Amino acid sequence: MKKKMKQWSTRKRIVIGSLCAFMLLYIGVILWHTYKPLPAGVSYAGEIHRTDDVQLFTDLTFAEDRKGTGMKSELEIFDEVYTMIDEAEEFVVLDFFLFDPYSDENIDFPDIVQSLTAHLLLKKQQHPDMPIIFITDPYNTGYGSYTNEWLEEMEDAGIQVVYTDLDRLRDSTPIYSGFYRIFFQWTDFEQDGWLPNAMASQMDDMKLSSYLKLFNIKANHRKVVITEKAGLISSANPHNASGLHGNAALKVTGPILNDMLEAEEAVMKFSGGGDLPRVDVPEADGEYQIQYLTESKILNSLLSDLESTEKGDTIWMGMFYLAKRDILSALVEAAERGVEVKLILDPNANAFGNEKTGLPNRPVVNELLEDSENRIQVRWYNTVAGQYHTKLVYIKSEEQSVIYNGATNLTERSLDDYNLESELKVIAPNSSDLDVELEGYFKRLWTNDGAMYTLDTEVYQDEMSFIQRGIYGMQVLLKLTTF
Repeated sequence: MKKKMKQWSTRKRIVIGSLCAFMLLYIGVILWHTYKPLPAGVSYAGEIHRTDDVQLFTDLTFAEDRKGTGMKSELEIFDEVYTMIDEAEEFVVLDFFLFDPYSDENIDFPDIVQSLTAHLLLKKQQHPDMPIIFITDPYNTGYGSYTNEWLEEMEDAGIQVVYTDLDRLRDSTPIYSGFYRIFFQWTDFEQDGWLPNAMASQMDDMKLSSYLKLFNIKANHRKVVITEKAGLISSANPHNASGLHGNAALKVTGPILNDMLEAEEAVMKFSGGGDLPRVDVPEADGEYQIQYLTESKILNSLLSDLESTEKGDTIWMGMFYLAKRDILSALVEAAERGVEVKLILDPNANAFGNEKTGLPNRPVVNELLEDSENRIQVRWYNTVAGQYHTKLVYIKSEEQSVIYNGATNLTERSLDDYNLESELKVIAPNSSDLDVELEGYFKRLWTNDGAMYTLDTEVYQDEMSFIQRGIYGMQVLLKLTTF
């Protein structure tokens, strides 16, 4: 009897010791991959430059009513991207998150992937020695499950395609990432995909190992085009199913191009690529101040500008995802100071034909209205097709406006050095061309000038908002989100 008790005690100590050892390993792995040093050049703040040349381009899809009657689209961004490629004489650098033509929706989307590929191939054919670099996310190969035929065609033509090494970035879902890093990242033994592709049924099957990598959610989320003549920072993906989304882009010229190239070169280098060219452009004077920002440097700068607002100022936001706690607090505090806060948000109702739960924006709006005692004003974009995918902030004070535009959702994953993000900050005098154009853009949508662009707050603030708020709170606490 004593011998059996001793054996049981030994086994118990072994089990408890093993569990403790595993938990120490698990916690250690989580802490390392959550806080490990970023690759050199990530989280970048460029110099402040001056210019007279900042141009706004927007994509909008809208209708006469919520049913989509008389639906129309105004699409400017990729036409400008094609023009930039066609006019380039020395180099073209692109960094885009999504790049595929597939969709399960019965909608006639623009052929963006095919058109962009054709322009790049023609440019390479006309100028065989010109460097053309396309940086992208491994999402576009199903995280290694298959090849992307359009990117493969580019590579065959001599265009350099660089897939971002996401493993070098920090992990944003610690509960899952601990298991992923210990067990799952070593499981790529399959030759071919065999699981249905969740992105679109027309796409190739995916490996189990690819899904396991997908669930460790992070991305190179940037949308950037740079030539020796100009740079464009956008919220728009070259992705056919995203072709009717609402988006915004800013195009700039001058020495800031070297800041953009430096930030992209950092991604190149930690992903196995090399150096990028530079431009020889002298500093100049101009009415606009411009700065290129990435990752958490965006958060630091934006928070400072929001916290500096005073009574009589106006904060406009056109945003796909709004969830970062620091930003929410800054908006509430601004409203309490007498700042007019006006938000145009996507209702998070659908994603490529699939119904969504309204997270995070609907519970966030519920919270903002409550915390600000309804001082904050909200309108939902009327998403008759696609999404209101814009990431645009416009802060207007007595003498100037501060503008942020780019790829960055106002969420933890985008602003806390998990995803790779890109943003242009512009300080514009009041009544400058850019200031007038942006004010006109927001007022057009807010007042439904010419179409039903936006809907009243109450449309999506129904009885489910409190349930959604609880789910949202749990997701944020556990960091188990897709936003």
